[in-house]
Amino acid sequence: MSGDMVQIFSEFIGTLILILLGGGVCAAVNLNKSKAQNSGWIVIAFGWALAVTIAVYIAGMNGPAHLNPAVTIAMAVDGSFKMSLVLPFIIAQLLGAIVGAVLVWLAYLPHFDATTDKGAILGTFATGSAIRNYPANFITEVIGTFVLVLGLLAFGANKFADGTNVFAVGGLILAIGLSLGGPTGYAINPARDLGPRIAHFFLPMKNKGDSDWAYSWIPIIAPIVGGLLAVGLFHFMK
Repeated sequence: MSGDMVQIFSEFIGTLILILLGGGVCAAVNLNKSKAQNSGWIVIAFGWALAVTIAVYIAGMNGPAHLNPAVTIAMAVDGSFKMSLVLPFIIAQLLGAIVGAVLVWLAYLPHFDATTDKGAILGTFATGSAIRNYPANFITEVIGTFVLVLGLLAFGANKFADGTNVFAVGGLILAIGLSLGGPTGYAINPARDLGPRIAHFFLPMKNKGDSDWAYSWIPIIAPIVGGLLAVGLFHFMK
């Protein structure tokens, strides 16, 4: 494969792993008869932070390991990423997220069958608000992604020992989850929400209920806005 195709494939695999492990911890906490059921938000926040860390290590072998359309768009606007790869990266990320969500479903198949709470099932796949208020939910996702992208840009401007910057990224995800995740479940990534939501819509789960498409635009648009605002501030600060 060409260098660009290797990077695109790495985004697919990395996002697949991200959702497999991140969605997996949501399934572990939410679904009936799981050994981790009701273990709480701290477990979810740490699970997602470790999911990002591991996925970035895997995808970072052969590419920038964005794993997030908001990050890809922000880096292209920043000038540190080729604009011609933006759309292929986003497609790869979305497909990886769909496949990762399907693998979570397969891994927890008996537990999905044993769970009748439609909200718990959807929460394994996609994010949603604790209090449904679209303007407030939008602002929360903008703020979370603003912190994510500003942190990533700042990491790029600092020196790390080889390989250790990935731990800083994991710590950033953990901080966002613990501090800003409560209102909306911190999507901060359009692919992370849309891909699994699509999988939820198509998978044959007897108790799955509605995929809540009315909310789905927020974790798509708000992260992009937050990322662009972060790029603007970063360049102002330089």
